Amino acid sequence: MSNVRPESMARIETKELADKFIAEQVAEVRAQVGDKKVLLALSGGVDSSVVAALLIKAIGKQLICVHVNHGLMRKDESEEVIRIFRDGLDANLVYVDATDRFLGKLEGVSDPEKKRKIIGGEFIVVFDEEARKLTDVDFLAQGTIYPDILESDGVKAHHNVGGLPEDMKFELVEPIKLLYKDEVRVVGKALGLPASMVDRQPFPGPGLGVRCLGAITRDRLHALREADAILREEFDICGLSQKVWQYFIAVPDMKSVGVKDSKRYEGWPAIIRAVNTSDAMTATIEEIPYEVLHKITARITAEVEGINRVLLDLTPKPVGTIEWE
Repeated sequence: MSNVRPESMARIETKELADKFIAEQVAEVRAQVGDKKVLLALSGGVDSSVVAALLIKAIGKQLICVHVNHGLMRKDESEEVIRIFRDGLDANLVYVDATDRFLGKLEGVSDPEKKRKIIGGEFIVVFDEEARKLTDVDFLAQGTIYPDILESDGVKAHHNVGGLPEDMKFELVEPIKLLYKDEVRVVGKALGLPASMVDRQPFPGPGLGVRCLGAITRDRLHALREADAILREEFDICGLSQKVWQYFIAVPDMKSVGVKDSKRYEGWPAIIRAVNTSDAMTATIEEIPYEVLHKITARITAEVEGINRVLLDLTPKPVGTIEWE
């Protein structure tokens, strides 16, 4: 399969077209791989999850999925990967809890670019270590999609592929590389993946590492994870999760005075960011009803230890970027 999407290729918008695509890719993967093993870095994001489900359907236990928990995932995300793939699809899944390694290397690092490089670099080291434990693996699967090819001329610069050691020689398996993101979601649903995974909003490779602003501490990271889970839960309840392209909490490394149990106490602010975009080059702000904001604020300040204020970011792109770091 070439890296150019044929003009005659129909957009995958229905289950029937998705089923046809799946059948074609299953046949192609089996012809390419034969009885050899395939390695996949399974992040739990939409693209890698759909590739995993597709390859499990095609080659079963010949696929080895490696899920690295860098400690910067959203609440319960690694648990969901295990539940869906190991328990539900009987995947050959290697789970690596590298939380302490990542947070140890990030201790005291406040510069955003340094944080990104540490997270990306350590991911490669961990993935390399796991890959070298395996034998007779000839193929590397990637969750490359068509926009990746258009933007990067066929080389996906992402932390689960870019930068692998040169002596790790793999032939690539890229079954969804001619699909756009919305088509990937249709295929994922046809494969039986749950909406909670298929409809997941974009999530940066460094995860919560670029939303826990400044130098990351475990207590502030925990507060961020809990506050973000409340935001997502309330957006699900009120229907905003179906309307907003990306929404999340950022927690800066600063405190202000608040009141708790009739006593003064210092806490961090939780900043709500909710934007809509068609291309991520520009973004508009979603208007959140005040009753929803009041409920989110009440829950976060009551349920999350260490947070005593909730703020709303009203800055479009431009001027502000979508992520804070």
